[in-house]
Amino acid sequence: MIKQLALAVTLVITPLSSLAANFIEGTHYTQISTKAPSSEPKLTEFYSFYCHNCFNMETNYLPDIKANLNPKIGFDSKHVDFMNSDIGTEVMRSLAVIQSVDNKDALTHAMFSAIQGVEGQNGHDHSAPGHEHEQQINNRDDIKKIFAPLGIDAAQYDNVADSKSTNEKLALWRTQQNEFKIESVPAFIVNDKYAVNLNSIKTLDELIGLINYLAIEKDVAPAKTSSGGSLGGLFLVFTAAIAVTRQRRFN
Repeated sequence: MIKQLALAVTLVITPLSSLAANFIEGTHYTQISTKAPSSEPKLTEFYSFYCHNCFNMETNYLPDIKANLNPKIGFDSKHVDFMNSDIGTEVMRSLAVIQSVDNKDALTHAMFSAIQGVEGQNGHDHSAPGHEHEQQINNRDDIKKIFAPLGIDAAQYDNVADSKSTNEKLALWRTQQNEFKIESVPAFIVNDKYAVNLNSIKTLDELIGLINYLAIEKDVAPAKTSSGGSLGGLFLVFTAAIAVTRQRRFN
């Protein structure tokens, strides 16, 4: 504990820009595009409602990640199409509907729970041998039953799900899934140019620091290097004192 607290104090007095030297291309992140980065800093999460690690990320880590991003960084989420099936497409459409209505967090959690069971939010894998979970989502009507108690009736759902904008959104998700070489989820893409290597990340604070670095500092000329990495810098580092003691690991 003393060693961990000492590390936290060291972080407090160490400029975040100097910590960037600890992030190594090929280890902590991979450049996935030779194009210029997005015009505005952004973090994109690719995930699937069928992925138990994604449910775990959504409930236990993502709120902290979003809260501690540099305020200049936008956030977006996209559903992958690993199933390449009718029901897979319907589930993708459900996320597009969620993104266009209120109750986004409640609806997202409801979809995860319907497909995986509530236990999935803690990384419980119902697809593992010996574990069974009754599938609640087999078609669009099943999805609409999940949305109805949260204020989205069947007509409203169909209107959004079948809209031109939703079709365009799904086409973009599929295109970027291939372009960014998304082969597993959850996956974090920064500025449409860098993929975070989650297997090399040991703590939540390290993940947040890496995202802020890639989004804000990585492609800035040396003469214009940013002085901070998240929420004014000091706030993120202060939260490290708590995060370091937990040493969260991703499963």
